[in-house]
Amino acid sequence: MAENAFIKLVPSSAKQTITIEELKEFFHYYKNITAKTGDQLNWQYGENAFPYEIKETVDGKGKWFYLHSDHERYYAILTGIDKETIRDENGQEREQMYIQVTLPEQSTFGDKGKANEFCKFLAKKLQGELHLFNERIMYYYPRK
Repeated sequence: MAENAFIKLVPSSAKQTITIEELKEFFHYYKNITAKTGDQLNWQYGENAFPYEIKETVDGKGKWFYLHSDHERYYAILTGIDKETIRDENGQEREQMYIQVTLPEQSTFGDKGKANEFCKFLAKKLQGELHLFNERIMYYYPRK
């Protein structure tokens, strides 16, 4: 069965909305900074740090994409954005965007580890609320 993690953009997050293009930019930035770690160590770490490439389907255009790996220890990570309606403490309803990261059934333990790293990176950059695959919640936004 597929597993899901969510990064929710709450009212005190750095951003309230995000697009697929912005999400792709975060992915490229993440790949770039992990490759720089390898350069500093004089080792080809960039190819192993996050061995995924963006793949997009016609029906997922603008909503989701997946990260595919040809490496033997990895398979794929699906990433998409959507909105949900939530009720706040005052009883008022509002829309809230979230990023969903999904591991398909064929995913490996390596995929889960890399997906956790990427989720934490995104949540920290966006100051969001991270709901991990194990259903624990990490708060990266300023709380009252």
